[in-house]
Amino acid sequence: MTIKNIILYILLPMVMLGCKTVAPPEAVGPTPSERQMAWHKMEYYAFVHFNMNTFTNREWGTGAESPNQFNPSNLDVRQWARVARDAGMKGIILTAKHHDGFCLWPSNTTEHSVKNSPWKNGEGDVVRELSEACKEYGLKLGLYLSPWDRNNTYYGRPEYVKIFHEQLRELLTNYGELFEIWFDGANGGSGYYGGANESRKIDSKTYYDWEKTTAMIRKLQPNAVIFADNGPDVRWVGNEEGWANETNWSIMRRDEIYPGWPRYVELRSGHEDGTHWLPAEADVSIRPGWYYHAAEDHQVKTLPHLLDIYYNAIGRNAALLLNLPVDTRGLVHEKDVRRLMALKEQIDKDFAHELTNNSKIEVSNTRGGHSDYSAKNMLDGNNDTYWATDDGITRATITVSFDEPTELNRIVLQEFISLGQRIKKFTVSARVDGKWKILDEQTTVGYKRILRWETVLADKVKIDILDSKGPILLSNLALYRAPKLVVDPIITRNRKGLVSLSVPERSVDVFYTLDGTEPSMGSQKYRVPFLVEKPTTVKAIAINLENGQGSGVAVKYFDLAKNDWKVVFPIGEEKEVIKLMDDNPETFWATNQKEVVIDLGRTHELNGFTYWPNQERYPFGIITHYEFLVSQDNRNWQSVASGEFGNIVNSRIEQKVMFQPTKGRYIKLRALGVDGKDSRASFAEIGVLTQDPYQDNQ
Repeated sequence: MTIKNIILYILLPMVMLGCKTVAPPEAVGPTPSERQMAWHKMEYYAFVHFNMNTFTNREWGTGAESPNQFNPSNLDVRQWARVARDAGMKGIILTAKHHDGFCLWPSNTTEHSVKNSPWKNGEGDVVRELSEACKEYGLKLGLYLSPWDRNNTYYGRPEYVKIFHEQLRELLTNYGELFEIWFDGANGGSGYYGGANESRKIDSKTYYDWEKTTAMIRKLQPNAVIFADNGPDVRWVGNEEGWANETNWSIMRRDEIYPGWPRYVELRSGHEDGTHWLPAEADVSIRPGWYYHAAEDHQVKTLPHLLDIYYNAIGRNAALLLNLPVDTRGLVHEKDVRRLMALKEQIDKDFAHELTNNSKIEVSNTRGGHSDYSAKNMLDGNNDTYWATDDGITRATITVSFDEPTELNRIVLQEFISLGQRIKKFTVSARVDGKWKILDEQTTVGYKRILRWETVLADKVKIDILDSKGPILLSNLALYRAPKLVVDPIITRNRKGLVSLSVPERSVDVFYTLDGTEPSMGSQKYRVPFLVEKPTTVKAIAINLENGQGSGVAVKYFDLAKNDWKVVFPIGEEKEVIKLMDDNPETFWATNQKEVVIDLGRTHELNGFTYWPNQERYPFGIITHYEFLVSQDNRNWQSVASGEFGNIVNSRIEQKVMFQPTKGRYIKLRALGVDGKDSRASFAEIGVLTQDPYQDNQ
């Protein structure tokens, strides 16, 4: 035997041993299809509600609307796409047809469409324009087609199902590749139905021939997921507020679920023993309504609210479908755009610096001890590689060590869901000053789990997986130190006159002034609510003392505190009537009496009054025309102001009316006209002005 052969004889078994492979774990439970995996990677995309309701100022149309009412003045779908892309979204789902039956494409199935509208002289096609815009801006397109049609004569009969399927066929074949087909759960009820004006009921489980519907989509758009309460690919999250439960399985016992399923709250968590892969999509609007209403221009969700939605949807194993109500011009409103960009900027800041790049990672078990399943796979940024444990190992510990103590307040975890969702319980701990501190204890992970906590300075982070359905598979582990959220303080006062200054980050400091000067770090620091009983302008600023970053200056004028006020007419409703003077415009009180008399407790020189209209999503009784009277004895009254609250129905902000200085102890606000069919007048808040506030604080 030659020396070469001897060396090969000795080394070959060693080489072969080092190259041995270890079988991957077997799948556990249901697993996602390719189309579902592609959908999971979307994470964040836009809903666009733009249709007939935009022009009738409604949420649900009746079906009796005329195509002539659809006439945007400056429709620009490229603006929609540009806004969505710049906001970090990956696609747009458009309401191609809502319940009123109006089609945004020139459908051959109905005359109730853009082809009979004045927009572009009936030659327009919103769906086509958006399809082209999405391609231009690198976005994917999805379409919402309402099964319910309150306009169609044949709805409720077999003939309509053929029309519905043909409408679907038109959308599936004429507008390029679609990533999602969206079906609403609202089905049957009152409608125009070609002039019948009646209520029609259907069996939502069987009427639309869902098997044929699904088969058509699978054939014509094989990569598109289908959304409905029961999927079959993506489920509703069970609310329209944009959040999933902390426990959120991507699997459900799908055969139990149907449109209108009464146990819809289970959609928020899924089923641990689910039979099908059916992940959650969290839909929510950036405003109170799904469609644009000018009256909601001041009710765009705040940045802290939108951040909570982001973390409670995407951060809880759901996709986020954020609605943009396009306005009557045909544009995403500038207020919505500003808030979207602020959200994008803050998310980018939160995840700008990943902290595990130079860290050491250790695990209590690695599958077969093989590098294919190494713990380092969790840190390589590749979701197709993963760390795995041996069969039978359903508890494990991951420890990340830093060279020096590091500040952190975020963790991102992702399971390798191609082989199923597994983790049932885990904790995250940090070693602070040599002692371990539990930061959070949670249940599911799934495609993505993000946890937040107050910033800690730690030299080690530990993830203890306490229970799993099978061997543990994690594809990603990332740690971050998000900056403090610095937004304008919110200034509020209660009925007793106590002023509170609030910001979302407890570790951001707030400074304020009461003398009209601009606040700074040298001003009074806010610690506890303070008393403001007389006319005062409060100015406040939030400052991150670590880097000096400051918010804008929030300004709020307060006049007389209302603690001693008493309603003397109407009487007998004291518990509820207090809502009109609790210094909280989100509450309201309504009366058939059409007027309110208030005793201010003592005589003041009055210069004006304020009125907040009802802030409910579906308001009623908003005072449009008024008279304001003042008295010193509740018998002899002087009318000091009357007129119209201009555009109050469309812009439900605080109304300020000034009048000649008048002494009085009693005030009376009389509704000379109210909006809507309800005969009552509603009052969210009444106030008085003893001096001119000088500055509009809205």
